[in-house]
Amino acid sequence: MGTDYFYARRQAAPKPGGPTWVRSEPHCSRAIGRISKLLVGQGHGFIRLRDNREVFFHRRDVADGTVFNELEIGNEVIFELLEDSISGARALRVMRRNER
Repeated sequence: MGTDYFYARRQAAPKPGGPTWVRSEPHCSRAIGRISKLLVGQGHGFIRLRDNREVFFHRRDVADGTVFNELEIGNEVIFELLEDSISGARALRVMRRNER
């Protein structure tokens, strides 16, 4: 399965001759939230946004200079919020707010 398929969505009205696929690009924006869950042994956690939505992040999504094992529940963090219609929201380049 190639990456073209992973981020693709089918158009509402396919053209004659077969299905047509359109690449659906993920959208990133800057966001602030608080760490709500940390599963250090599993290497991931969740950040709660101000609208009470929870966003997943993995230890490899932590920004350079921030140590995953030093994060704590309740820390305020800044991150890039990746909105992807296929796999859902994900936090990238997570860092504590005071480490900027």
